[in-house]
Amino acid sequence: MKRERSEHLFEKAKNYFPGGVNSPVRAFRSVGGTPLFIQKGKGSRIWDADGNVFIDYCCSWGPLILGHAPDEVVEAVKTSVEKGSSFGAPTSLENDLADLILSNNPFIEKIRFVSSGTEAVMSAIRLARGVTGRSKILKFEGCYHGHVDSLLVKAGSGLVTFGNTSSAGVPESFVNETIVVPLDNEKAVEEAFVKFSNEIACVIIEPIPANNGLLLQRKEFLQFLREICDKNNSLLLFDEVISGFRVGFTGAAGLFGMRPDIITYGKIIGGGLPVGAYGASAAIMGNISPEGGVYQAGTLSGNPVAMSAGIAQLTECLKPGFYVDLERKTKYLIDEILRLTPAELHDRFKFFSVGSIFWIAFTSENAIRSAEAIDADSMSYFRVLHKELLERGIYLGPSGYEVGFVSDAHSVEDLRITAKAFAETLPIALAQE
Repeated sequence: MKRERSEHLFEKAKNYFPGGVNSPVRAFRSVGGTPLFIQKGKGSRIWDADGNVFIDYCCSWGPLILGHAPDEVVEAVKTSVEKGSSFGAPTSLENDLADLILSNNPFIEKIRFVSSGTEAVMSAIRLARGVTGRSKILKFEGCYHGHVDSLLVKAGSGLVTFGNTSSAGVPESFVNETIVVPLDNEKAVEEAFVKFSNEIACVIIEPIPANNGLLLQRKEFLQFLREICDKNNSLLLFDEVISGFRVGFTGAAGLFGMRPDIITYGKIIGGGLPVGAYGASAAIMGNISPEGGVYQAGTLSGNPVAMSAGIAQLTECLKPGFYVDLERKTKYLIDEILRLTPAELHDRFKFFSVGSIFWIAFTSENAIRSAEAIDADSMSYFRVLHKELLERGIYLGPSGYEVGFVSDAHSVEDLRITAKAFAETLPIALAQE
């Protein structure tokens, strides 16, 4: 596989950007080698600067549920941008996207558009604090919620702890407002509420944690969070930046049949353009300025071009059978990999999936529900797997902690080619010491 052009572009990029990239994981440091500079994408495939072609399961880290450059989205964007790219004033497209979402989602009554998932979470946390008049938030080790200061923390020692700063530049005083507990651990949550009674504004969780492996949670645990929040007058916040519109149109809330107090969205909602959102009941959202005292604003919030892309994509997602077909494809891919891979290797790796999200873990465990259950040493197997798959024309996100996505554009032939590549590659990866 040629990389000369990507290598040249990367060396040039280092003169402009820290580490040569505008988001850290793109630097390929987890898997080694030079990051690929992508020139174009169409359907299930991407082309890099050297002309290499890959079947893509990163899908821009999840937004591209229809695949790359779907005709419906491209045409909608063209039509919109020809009328103007930004106004800083209301447009009917904001109404149209909001109506499309709210008319098909019983878990929220009003919504506010922003420009990223991180911005949505940041705003939702402020809203929770404003509604409750409390300052502390409870999060879970293994859940990522964007680079918000108070959430960019990792767990310390003990079941219940204030977080430790996981980034320079985050003041200790911010971190001290964040309580970090393990996932899948009711006792730790109970202890936190005993220790910090009447101080916790909200509990925030990815109901389907998919930023640090795919840590599928028990419905009973999520229901427990709902009940303990109600008991203590705290809000339950579902971060559905990844799971929203991915595991179903109503996301994890719909999958589990559970109503959180606030939900955040991103990725798929914008049709591949920068859009985030947070939503809740009309009463809770009434606290947002200009109705209420919780201030949040954005020059490009509700951008008409981004709104048009979101409308086009979500309209396709609402078609009958859309999510059933995606889940069927994902299960077929995993089944084919297992069918083609030597049976004696099956106890050394596992695929976890929900809807059209999948993750490979090099483990013999049948369930991994917490970050500490992931064997860090196993990432050496993924490093080899990633390299060998690239050589065979398969593109995964460049980290073993990242999940993969199946899109509407992936054909059965794509899935067969991918399964064959995995079957050839897994024995090579597992042969590493």
